[in-house]
Amino acid sequence: MDRSSLTRYAWLSIAAALATLGLKGLAYVLTGSVGLLSDAVESLANLLAALMALAMLIVAARPADRGHPYGHNKAEYFASGVEGILILGAALGIGAAAVHRLLVPRPLEQAGLGLAAAAVASAINFFVARVLLDVGRKNNSITLEADAHHLMTDVWTSVGVLGGVGIVALTGWEVLDPLVALAVAANIVRTGYHLLRRSVAGLMDAALPPEDCEKLLAVLDKYRQQGIQFHALRTRQAAGRRFVSIHVLVPGRWSTHRGHHVVEDVEADIRAVLTGVTIFSHLEPVDDPLSFQDIEIDR
Repeated sequence: MDRSSLTRYAWLSIAAALATLGLKGLAYVLTGSVGLLSDAVESLANLLAALMALAMLIVAARPADRGHPYGHNKAEYFASGVEGILILGAALGIGAAAVHRLLVPRPLEQAGLGLAAAAVASAINFFVARVLLDVGRKNNSITLEADAHHLMTDVWTSVGVLGGVGIVALTGWEVLDPLVALAVAANIVRTGYHLLRRSVAGLMDAALPPEDCEKLLAVLDKYRQQGIQFHALRTRQAAGRRFVSIHVLVPGRWSTHRGHHVVEDVEADIRAVLTGVTIFSHLEPVDDPLSFQDIEIDR
């Protein structure tokens, strides 16, 4: 898929955020529940995050140029990082509102209508989250994956809030409403932390995930059985783009032509198991001591 086409999924997320924000805001107005208010605040964070995701997906889709020869894919990490920060900010606001409600209890009103509006909002989030997660995984888009996980967290948050508000409406245990809101805030903090951690890892050129490394090593093992050696293997993930750097060591008696064809075969097999990968290979004679002096990143 052309990565520029991913922006339409960001627009889908924006539309869902607007719809759920309106529905959850209505639910809060109808009931006065601080639990439902916390749910609405998270939807506001969803909207801001979706707008940021759209902007960064547009940047990430730009082709490589003279100033950015490796492309613009890393822009996606800024989107997920900002989303993590917004989530943490929303958690602080929810916590403050919940503490205030603990100190100043307030009975709920029109709980039935409020719960119905919140339930519809949760159904919208669930559908959009599944779409974004599927597309994000297929296209290695951390932005869409982050948005999907955030929306799915919102769904489970809403389930907890709806259950809490329902119990309050049936039993009159008003203290349960702000306690549910505090639980929501704690869950949001956990989600925000994981998003920030993943964004930092990407910006710090973290290696490919273990499952990708296993596929890569399986390819190399096949060639090792033929007497070919490898070293200086390095990998990194840049959102939708993978990078692999490797030295291929062949017998010194081989011709350049033969060695070059082996390297081409190695690269082709790696591309077959890892999509969106850019490979930098270096051919060396295995029986030359100089071949083993450039293994470290600082030669």
